[in-house]
Amino acid sequence: MALSDGTYGFGPPTGRLLIKTSRAGLGRRAGHDLTIEATRWAGNAVVVTDDPGKSSVTVTVETGSLTVREGTGGLKPLTDTDKAEIKRTLEGEGLLHTAQHPAIAFRSTSITGTPESFEITGDLTIKGQSHPVTVHGGSDGDGMVCGWATVTQSTWGIKPYSTFLGALKLADDVRIEYAVTELGAARWDTSPETRSSSRSTTTP
Repeated sequence: MALSDGTYGFGPPTGRLLIKTSRAGLGRRAGHDLTIEATRWAGNAVVVTDDPGKSSVTVTVETGSLTVREGTGGLKPLTDTDKAEIKRTLEGEGLLHTAQHPAIAFRSTSITGTPESFEITGDLTIKGQSHPVTVHGGSDGDGMVCGWATVTQSTWGIKPYSTFLGALKLADDVRIEYAVTELGAARWDTSPETRSSSRSTTTP
């Protein structure tokens, strides 16, 4: 199914949003490259194929839904205990401070290209700070839309995690990857009432 004019909702379970980190520092061989998944998020896209500038995209991610899926490299495998500790670190005051900033939001300001190959420039809001970011993507013509963006953590006041006196740390740039296999109704309502309910009934 080719992407045509219309308004689309997207999110889990037919969409995935991943954050991929890499290592830096002299001790980087000891650490892991992480794949972190947002399990509660929703997007909305207005598509105008013959005038992309009139198209728009918004995405909202619940910061508390970020879950470590995989860790590659390192001197030993990443355990479930390690994953839980990384999640606590992500949610803490030194990084995302999820208690005060429960959501990350993206709102497009400019879209260029075609449904098969496009660039979306927009404002990404993290911890109450908004800065521009460019999202690259495209559709394969059969309903799959996927792409990526690079986010520099320090731009939003996030200090990349480090240990061993800075000998091992996360690289400042992280890669955001998304893939949506079906466009339709949004799968997750971002209203506070629904978020509260999802915490008690949904297991990532």
